[in-house]
Amino acid sequence: MSGAVERRRPPTAQQFVLAELRRAITSGELRPGAPIRQDALAARLDVSRVPLREALKALEAEGLVVHRIHRGYFVAELSLADLEEIYRIRQLLETEAVRKAAVRMPDGTITALERIQREVEAAAGAGDVTAMAAANRRFHFTLIEASGMPRLVRLVATLWDATDAYRSLYYTEAPHRKQAVREHRAVISALVEGDEEAAVRWLDEHRAHAVAALREVLDLPPAPERAGS
Repeated sequence: MSGAVERRRPPTAQQFVLAELRRAITSGELRPGAPIRQDALAARLDVSRVPLREALKALEAEGLVVHRIHRGYFVAELSLADLEEIYRIRQLLETEAVRKAAVRMPDGTITALERIQREVEAAAGAGDVTAMAAANRRFHFTLIEASGMPRLVRLVATLWDATDAYRSLYYTEAPHRKQAVREHRAVISALVEGDEEAAVRWLDEHRAHAVAALREVLDLPPAPERAGS
């Protein structure tokens, strides 16, 4: 079946509900820990409970929601230790991807990054958290995909999916948006200059700043040090 036919085909009720729920969670509209009230949601989306339940099961498998017996579904919450672990794994995988991308650097990659960065900056200036989070993701994945390592890209995408709601919380603060803009610009400059180490270093700082800010946003205590660390 051609891609054109697929694009014309309307989504099923389950696909529609799944997309709406994922958008609400990743945009921060439904905050971590928030209950998902199925009756109200089904009425708002004008669907039956069946596609809603199927969508919730799919999101549970992705780790975006959790089911609690006799209480229903809730947006998944992460501890600071969870966040730090995810960001540490991201650092390992994304550093490898960026190093590969810096060597390969397919034609048009820098141009694409600069174009997406303008979208990031426009959204940041307007205070549009949803648009900024989406543009930010496109920025990072344009660079990661330039590595030519599709399996690694899929692994990184799973890690991003688990923390999208927290990333939106991070971008609600104007200073955080401005800092992300500065760090993106520095990454592009490093890539233009062929300075792989600087690009990696700026991305490391980018992630570290996000985790530090999220600790304050969520009012979480520092994660306990692990034995031998």
